[in-house]
Amino acid sequence: MSATVDGDKSGLVPDRVRRVLRGPSPERVPSLVGTACTLVGLIDIAAGVFPRFRHSRMHSMAEVLPGATGPFAAALSLSAGVLLLLLAHGLKRHKRRAWRAAVILLPAGAVAQFVYRHSVIGALVSLVLLALLLRHRREFAALPDPRSRWRAVANFVLMGAGSLGLGLVIVSAHPGKEVGSPSLTDRLEHVMFGLFGFEGPVDYAGRVSWTVGYSLGALGLLTAVTTIYLAFRPEHPTARLTGDDERRLRDLLARHGGRDSLGHFATRRDKGVVFSPSGKAAVTYRVVSGVMLASGDPIGDVEAWPGAIERFMDEAKAHSWTPAVMGCSETGGEVWTREPGLDALELGDEAVVDVADFSLTGRAMRNVRQMVKRIERNGYTTRVRRARDLSGEELEAIRQAAEDWRGTDTERGFSMALGRIGDPADGDAVIATAHKADPDSPYGDLKAIIHFVPWGTDGMSLELMRRDRSADPGMNELLIVAALQASPALKIERVSLNFAMFRSALARGEKIGAGPVLRMWRGLLVFLSRWFQIESLYKFNAKFQPRWEPRFVVFRNTRDLPRIGFAAMQAEGFVTLALPRLFARRRPPRQARPCAHILPATAEREVRAA
Repeated sequence: MSATVDGDKSGLVPDRVRRVLRGPSPERVPSLVGTACTLVGLIDIAAGVFPRFRHSRMHSMAEVLPGATGPFAAALSLSAGVLLLLLAHGLKRHKRRAWRAAVILLPAGAVAQFVYRHSVIGALVSLVLLALLLRHRREFAALPDPRSRWRAVANFVLMGAGSLGLGLVIVSAHPGKEVGSPSLTDRLEHVMFGLFGFEGPVDYAGRVSWTVGYSLGALGLLTAVTTIYLAFRPEHPTARLTGDDERRLRDLLARHGGRDSLGHFATRRDKGVVFSPSGKAAVTYRVVSGVMLASGDPIGDVEAWPGAIERFMDEAKAHSWTPAVMGCSETGGEVWTREPGLDALELGDEAVVDVADFSLTGRAMRNVRQMVKRIERNGYTTRVRRARDLSGEELEAIRQAAEDWRGTDTERGFSMALGRIGDPADGDAVIATAHKADPDSPYGDLKAIIHFVPWGTDGMSLELMRRDRSADPGMNELLIVAALQASPALKIERVSLNFAMFRSALARGEKIGAGPVLRMWRGLLVFLSRWFQIESLYKFNAKFQPRWEPRFVVFRNTRDLPRIGFAAMQAEGFVTLALPRLFARRRPPRQARPCAHILPATAEREVRAA
């Protein structure tokens, strides 16, 4: 028998039983309440839609109620159920405003359950859930997410489609009371009229017409009210770098920027930033679908990283965001897992070329060497310069060409993308361009562009590759070789190329002796490469014989990984709700410019890729 202290006999009770007696821990209450709200919402919707769903033992009480109470209660039950479904996710994320709305809706749902279904149990479930919300109200203190009025448009589309579908179910849920045999077109017309509060072509016997009419009107009113609320509520814009934030970040990069090749990407102006208490370190992030997504290592002094990470985690907790880090180094991963107790998973490898070791000689570089020489024989030349050495007209031409040559509807990239070219603050960036005379091109002889951002004082990191679709294949290889050969003159000793996801699995899976599980994993990655360029990017990087630096994703719980992955795909531009280019406003075609206007001969410095 275990010993007890001061008469405490808790040692005699098993831990599992003690946990049950104590009830759920406070941190689990929001998740449980959110799930319960989902169930209660579904029950309320079913009670409002299906007349046979009720199990009445108190019909006599309904006799003393007004005749319209039944239809009105059905509409109230339906509306409360839909709203509870919408609020369930916010309750799981500890949102204060979701808690306030649920505290109002649950009593309304309880009244509707009692009046329409005459269900004491249904009403008690809503009231018990209400009591749980009130008891644990301190757990629901999360601040609102960034938001804009575009959510009103999304709400109108989604709620309208949902109301139309649910309205069809309501109209069709009373087959025994229908007058005649209305067609699907008649039902759709009835739903559309009912959402706007008018009577449609479908008729019912008894009071069913009132019930259907109230329910459809409630759905239409709910769609209108939520859309109007989202359109006129105050905006909470997504955090952006202020001028002072960017200045402080650049000061940190000037002192510690050589530590991480992804450091300069922290100056993206669509990111927010938190600084350590000492101001010697910072973490930049973007909030996507409730995920607070950082990229790379913290900026600044390693000794100050824990302070910046603590501020990052505090901000995530205040808003109930899911914290995650994409593409941090091994050192960064160790700090992230040690300080806030997160977990890490290897995501892939970064290809880094040491300029002193690079050469086109040797059998391993045969394919690259032959491709470069073939392109040069076709009349292409290359130029590699710092961005500050280009004129404003040249930079504008390069920016316009990069925009027009983009192969996707939206700009892709987050972890290793800057999103701008030729900014005055990025004068140390390196731009490599390929040229061949073409009188039909609006950009003169400009055929391809590669943009590198600074990596400390002696390195650069690849940010963007674009080429004219009419140019010969191999433009990227040509410009990377040109940049590597021009690096000594630019005092650059190391060059970071692309990031290759799951590189080690692809490399090991194709070797002799690889096991069936590894081969199966590699086969899946090759299949996914049809859409995400996983294998092709790895093979492209491997052409230049780089050294591979592992990169990691850091997360709190394994169950968060699907959500983090989806948020990362949104941030990188693989998933977007933007209009396709077919519907985007077309720019007028640009007039061709003489080659000399784009790249003056007096300013150019050609680097031949031998």
